[in-house]
Amino acid sequence: MGSFESSKKSEQRGRPPGKINASLNKKLQNIEWGEYRLIDVFTVRNTKNILSRDIVENSGNTPYLCASAENNAISTYISYDESYKDKGNCLFIGGKTFVVTYQKQDFYSNDSHNLILDLKNEKSKTKSSQLFMATCIIKSLGGKYTWGNSISYSKIQKDKVYFPTKKGEIDFAFMEKFIAELEDQRIAELEDQRIAELEAYLSVTGLKDTLLSCEEEQALREYSNLEWHTFNLEALFGKSTRGKRLKSADRVKGNLPFVTAGEANEGISDYIGNDVEIFSKNTTTIDMFGSAKYRNYNYGGDDHIAVVHTEKLPKFAAIFITTAIHKSSYTGKFNYSRNFYAKDADELNILLPTTNNKPNFEIMETLISAIQKIVIKNVVLYTDRKIQATKTAVSASNSIDSCNFKRKSLVK
Repeated sequence: MGSFESSKKSEQRGRPPGKINASLNKKLQNIEWGEYRLIDVFTVRNTKNILSRDIVENSGNTPYLCASAENNAISTYISYDESYKDKGNCLFIGGKTFVVTYQKQDFYSNDSHNLILDLKNEKSKTKSSQLFMATCIIKSLGGKYTWGNSISYSKIQKDKVYFPTKKGEIDFAFMEKFIAELEDQRIAELEDQRIAELEAYLSVTGLKDTLLSCEEEQALREYSNLEWHTFNLEALFGKSTRGKRLKSADRVKGNLPFVTAGEANEGISDYIGNDVEIFSKNTTTIDMFGSAKYRNYNYGGDDHIAVVHTEKLPKFAAIFITTAIHKSSYTGKFNYSRNFYAKDADELNILLPTTNNKPNFEIMETLISAIQKIVIKNVVLYTDRKIQATKTAVSASNSIDSCNFKRKSLVK
């Protein structure tokens, strides 16, 4: 397949290894590399072109390519005259930037100076082999072409690139196997990272234990049999406290969370250093719309916030109370024209599980603990599904990103 010059291995090319494991790096160092003329390996041609002023962005499903390294050279997706479309399953080179990408789909191009490299060996014309070859082209020619000296159809006629070789022919089998192992390595790295991050988070937050205790299992089983009574909020926790107005212009930057009305960022509008009343953690806020939120930190609040003083309760019981409050207060009754205030909190009645006609804070605590464990377990399962989705994406995506980090290690 064209001119061939045998080259034993990578020392002659003097490129440092990149971020691949020792096993893969050793394989790159021990294979033979042959120098081939690109025009003997690929059919080279210029792309067709459509000027950017003539397209409508996001008007269709066909990639519109430019010479950018971002997003695998895809600028947008368009609908256009089919006669301007170039066939995919090829390598695409940005004529002015020397960005080399693999394109799975048929595409449109923004510049006729861009090049298509169509692999002549139809049997080996796979995504994996072309991703590997794209990296070889970058390593062999990347230092040659610049914006001021851009690649062109005429210049590429003389260009030679190093590819893995065996018995005088390009070793496509090696490329396929290498990319498969590289993908496996990347997936393993993602799994290790996910496990490490999740373990660290669960350890720091004290959420590592997702096994339900006997008491928690019993509480869940008997939930439907609980007795519930209505209780007045003021009778349970005393009068609620209203925050004080602090205009945005008067706020001093600091570390104290300042709570106002709204759902964004849990209602925290700023972090302040002003001398304001500081409300205790383990309390509940109700904003002007009746939305209740549990606070596990000290904070300040404006005049659209009512604070319910649940600080003497165990944490999980206080969270349960917050849920009960929200169910009673966030009914659509309160809005911009009819605000919820501290006096409304004092009049609020909430439904709670009871024993002997008294709130059973212990069962509330047990129920929330059980629910938390179930949620954390589901989060773990969710991340496992995301890893599986990543495996699928690595195998199916037409993006060259999956092999970006090996560019530094392949040698010409």
